[in-house]
Amino acid sequence: MIATPAEHAEQVATLLSPVLAGLAEPSRAEQVALKAAAGRVLAADVHSPVSVPPFRNSQMDGYAVRAVDLSAASADSPARVRIGQTSAAGDTVHEHAPGTASPVMTGAPIPSGADAVVPIERSDPPRFLGIGSSSGPDDDPADATVAFTAPVEAGTFVRDAGADLTAGSIILSAGARLGAAQLGSLASAGITEVGVRARPIVLLLSTGHELRAPGEALAPGQIYDANTASLTAAMTDAGAVMHSAFAPDDAAAVLEAIAQHPQIDLIVTTGGVSAGAFEVVRDALEPAGVHFGKVAMQPGGPQGLGSARVGARVVPVVAFPGNPVSALLSYEMFLRPVLRAAAGLDPARRSLRAPLAAALTSPLEKHQIRRGTMRDDGSVEVGAPGSHLLHDYARATVLVHVPIGVDALPAGADVEVWRIDD
Repeated sequence: MIATPAEHAEQVATLLSPVLAGLAEPSRAEQVALKAAAGRVLAADVHSPVSVPPFRNSQMDGYAVRAVDLSAASADSPARVRIGQTSAAGDTVHEHAPGTASPVMTGAPIPSGADAVVPIERSDPPRFLGIGSSSGPDDDPADATVAFTAPVEAGTFVRDAGADLTAGSIILSAGARLGAAQLGSLASAGITEVGVRARPIVLLLSTGHELRAPGEALAPGQIYDANTASLTAAMTDAGAVMHSAFAPDDAAAVLEAIAQHPQIDLIVTTGGVSAGAFEVVRDALEPAGVHFGKVAMQPGGPQGLGSARVGARVVPVVAFPGNPVSALLSYEMFLRPVLRAAAGLDPARRSLRAPLAAALTSPLEKHQIRRGTMRDDGSVEVGAPGSHLLHDYARATVLVHVPIGVDALPAGADVEVWRIDD
């Protein structure tokens, strides 16, 4: 029975669910330095060891005052007070004298006794006297005064201690992915290392007697291996730790390559899955428990899936076709969503509807995926369907989906497209 792409995707997700869920087990958590934690997923809640901020500080450059001292201030009758001691960022807390205005800079401690901050531009004069680059040559800070023409409420422009975090509170919960803001929040609490979930360790096994690594000399009938480069990059981007291996068209060589990598969570293969005479992956892994069949998809119809017993281990296997476009599209459809979900990333590509720039045809019984580009007018220009046209894929900005049951679409017909350029 031929599976639909949706059915096969569900089977892949079901197969990998226990493996990916196991990555969240506390016993597999890794302690990593904060500087190395970008993109990782927290294994446990992280609590703040300190309050953030740890002291009351000013939200603005201005004057720290007691609100009561400005309660009667007005434009007709300004409150004029003596300028007190300056508080700059990094200074210790000093005592605020009643009836004064203490110059305070953004982030500096609020003097003890002051309960509000008036921004410098709302004072008269609207600049600091005798301090900083705004001070004039005739400023005399001794016994200088400043006037205010309006009252201020207690708490204005004052950041209380613990306003962002209180000591002992949860900064981030288990399962949070660590991006820029998350790492900054942890650093602000003095955190230097965190426990993160283990990443899936994937063996990517490329097969084919004709394949050679880029840089090697090609004999007649040989081609360069593109799958290792493209799928390694794709799965690394989805949070996997990658190991790669190569096997010629020999079943024993496939099993030996797998045996050389005992500490893996998943095997992904390319090539050798169809119905030809030299289907090496099928020959090696079908007896070990992997099932091979067809998915109603073009390109990427031949697929393999299952748990393979290799020696004393049972390892999940996802087997893709060998044609580079087929392999990469198979990854997009079936494996990328589950790997990204495990890594705390959005599993789905950004999807939209767009009109076709030109008519197309598609096999009625297959879900066809075409590479395309978005034009300036919002329409999508669709490329050829061949599974060998990797360079067209490299230039594409979208994947165009033509569902099962559709054999032709005219120009202007709306189709589902996935953005692959963001």
